[in-house]
Amino acid sequence: MPFDAFFKTPVFGAAPAEAAAALVAGAAVFLILKKTFALAERRMENRETSRLKKRVFKAVRALLLVAAVFLPLIHTARLFSWAFFEKALLALFILSATHPAYRLLDAILDRVEKRIIRRTETHIDDAVFAVLNKLLGAFFFSMAVIASLDILGVNVMPFIAGAGIVGIAIGFAAKDTLSNLIAGILLIIDRPFEVGDRIEVWASPPGSSSWGDVVHIGLRATRIKTTDNIVIIIPNNEIMKRDIVNYTILSRLIRIRVDVGISYDSDIAMAKEIVLNAATSAEGVMADPAPRVFAKGFGDSSIDIQAIVWIDDARKKMDATSFIIENIKKEFDKQGIEIPYPKRDVTLIRPPGSSPVE
Repeated sequence: MPFDAFFKTPVFGAAPAEAAAALVAGAAVFLILKKTFALAERRMENRETSRLKKRVFKAVRALLLVAAVFLPLIHTARLFSWAFFEKALLALFILSATHPAYRLLDAILDRVEKRIIRRTETHIDDAVFAVLNKLLGAFFFSMAVIASLDILGVNVMPFIAGAGIVGIAIGFAAKDTLSNLIAGILLIIDRPFEVGDRIEVWASPPGSSSWGDVVHIGLRATRIKTTDNIVIIIPNNEIMKRDIVNYTILSRLIRIRVDVGISYDSDIAMAKEIVLNAATSAEGVMADPAPRVFAKGFGDSSIDIQAIVWIDDARKKMDATSFIIENIKKEFDKQGIEIPYPKRDVTLIRPPGSSPVE
């Protein structure tokens, strides 16, 4: 048989020449890639290259080299109709490519995570992302193993069903922890408050409210330091159920109202001027918008006056309110303006024929 005729003779349904060409081409591609990556790595060492670029480079290099090794072998097995070897090589290729593929995905996600973490001062982002990375890695490698077993003809449904049962059992056992974890993730996405914000959480505990500064946002709970210097620890899943008032989410400016009543025979103009002066002289009061004073309405025992004031920090709300009230009372006393209290006239009617009560 002539030499060229041998390479055209099918062996197990394939031509040896085509298989040899595939293997040679694969080896050539592997060597070229290896040489190219070596040169690129040396150039990266001579330059200041970011850690992210190095991680992406190493992951892409490993992924392409694995592909250069396995794809020609898989093609050769397919040419010779070696079904078992083809499946085995394909399964090995998936398992070998999983690690560099995950490293590439992890490098990209790490970049996104750092951008998110940089925008906040909380540690919850770090903790949540660490847990999510581990879960993602476990899911990634589990899918690779399941896909490889499925290619080899192994029935993977019992494994999937077993994993589902285990997952349900773990979910029931740790439902509170998982609930707090999910709530923590929602806090990251929604960001109703951040560390340093002055907030008020209603109905926590029921029938009351928690007022203070956020000092820590954790994976399980959030800590709020009240104005009494007491730290309240509220589970994240409870916070997500409550009404939250954030006084500093947009800015630290806040508007306060101070109400005072004067007697009906008092000089309203003078009273308004006194209230305005008291409001203007309080610490932290903004000149723009300027304080304003209104005659609000007729009360049962008084004419109601209201001062509307903007202050530069929500944390000064109580101090500013107290200062304004004290100065209004002091100036009213000087000017003889009465702050009336509710009065009732009681008339006793003596029934006819009854004796007077002594």
